[in-house]
Amino acid sequence: MNKGQSICLDVHNITEMTNLDHPINGHQVNWAIHGGMRIPCYLVTQTKRKKKLLSIQSRIWLKVGVQITRIVAGIKMFGMPREGESALVVGGPRPGMELSTVPHGSFQAPGQDRKQRTSSLESPIMLLTGHQSAIYTMKFNPAGTVVASGSHDREIFLWHVYGDCKNFMVLKGHKNAILDLQWTTDGCQIISASPDKTLRAWDVETGKQVKKMAEHSSFVNSCCPSRRGPPLVVSGSDDGTAKLWDLRLRGAIQTFPDKYQITAVGFSDASDKIFTGGIDNDVKVWDLRRNEVTMTLPGHTDMITSMQLSPDGSYLLTNSMDCSLRIWDMRPYAPQNRCLKIFSGHQHNFEKNLLKCSWSPDGSKVSAGSADRMVYIWETTYRRILYKLPGHTGSVNETAFHPTEPIVGSCSSDKQIYLGEIEATSGYQLPPK
Repeated sequence: MNKGQSICLDVHNITEMTNLDHPINGHQVNWAIHGGMRIPCYLVTQTKRKKKLLSIQSRIWLKVGVQITRIVAGIKMFGMPREGESALVVGGPRPGMELSTVPHGSFQAPGQDRKQRTSSLESPIMLLTGHQSAIYTMKFNPAGTVVASGSHDREIFLWHVYGDCKNFMVLKGHKNAILDLQWTTDGCQIISASPDKTLRAWDVETGKQVKKMAEHSSFVNSCCPSRRGPPLVVSGSDDGTAKLWDLRLRGAIQTFPDKYQITAVGFSDASDKIFTGGIDNDVKVWDLRRNEVTMTLPGHTDMITSMQLSPDGSYLLTNSMDCSLRIWDMRPYAPQNRCLKIFSGHQHNFEKNLLKCSWSPDGSKVSAGSADRMVYIWETTYRRILYKLPGHTGSVNETAFHPTEPIVGSCSSDKQIYLGEIEATSGYQLPPK
C-alpha cells in the first residue's frame, strides 16, 4: 500500500468497531467487522474532533497514511506510520494481526480461537423459567436427559436437558413447598419432601402420584433413596425423627428418633446405614439392623443443611450454615478423625435456606449453593475454587452435576434455573461430533 491508496467499505456492512487493547506507534488501533471480515484500522487526526465512525455517510473511503480524520485500514500490517512517514509498512502476517472470518455481530479478539464446546447443550448456557416462586431443589435424572425442579409454588417441573430445554410435565399434589427431591436409581420415579408433612413418590412416565407417605408430624426437610437393594427411602423431619420407607409397603418400616430437628439425610452405599444431620451440628450414623447410632461425627459449628455420598460410596459431603463444606471418610476402619477436607467460600445468610451440595460424577469436584447468588465449584484434591459463577439474582439453593457431561445446573430463589457447560475432564464423556 502506498500513501494515498484507499479502499472503500460500505458503512452498512460494518457491524462493529472495537478498540485493540493497546495503541501501536501512538495510534489507537480498531477492528472493523465488515462483511464477516475483521480488518485492522486506526484513526488519524490532527484536530480535536471526536474519533468516531462517520455513519452519516453511506460509504466511507479509508485513506492509508493520509493525515486527516478518517478510518485507516491496513491488511497484514506490522505497524502504523509515524509522523513524517509516507505509508504503512506492509509485509507478512504479524502473529495475532492476521485477518479471520467471524460471524456478523460478534467480536473475537485477534489471534484467539473460538472456545470449543464441551457439551451437547444447545447453547453453552441455558436459562429455564416457568416456576412462579423460589426454586429450592433440582436434580438430573440418571440418564442425564431430564431435569426435575421443586419450588415454593408447590409444583415439580420436568424439563428436557437438550434442545430448547422445554418444560414437558408438571407434577401437582403437594400442599406446600417442595424442599427436596430425588430420582430413584432406575430413573422411573421421583421422591419429594415438603413442609406439608408428607413424602410423595411420582411416576415420571405418567406424571401421577403413586405413593403418599404421611407419618411425620412436622415439616419433611430431606429425603434420599437407597442406591441398591430393595426400594428404600429415608426421610428427615422437624419432628426430630428419621423414617425408613419401603416403596412396596404401606407406612414407615423403621423410625429413628433424635433429640433435635433433622434437616439432612443420606444412605450408605451398601444401604445398611443411614446418615442424619440437623440443628445439633453433628452427623450421626445409624445402623439399620441395630436401630441405633453407631458413630457421631462432630466438626460443624452450625446447622447441617444437606449431605451427599460420593459416587464411589467412600466419602460423605456435608454442607453447613457455618459456611463450610466437609468431606468425611466413611470407609470401615478409617482413622478416628474422619473429617478429611474443609471447603470454604460460599455463604449462608439470614434466609436460612437449606442449601444443597453435590459431587461431580468422577468425584474430582464438589459444588454448593450460596446465598451470595453465586455457584461455587471446588476441586477436591487441593480444595481450590475452580468456578464462581454469576447470573442468579437470588440465593442459589442447589447445584447439580450432569451424570455424563461437563454440565452444571443451578436453581435459585430468583425462580430461575441455569444449565451451563464447564471444562471437560477425564471423568466425562465428550459429546460425539
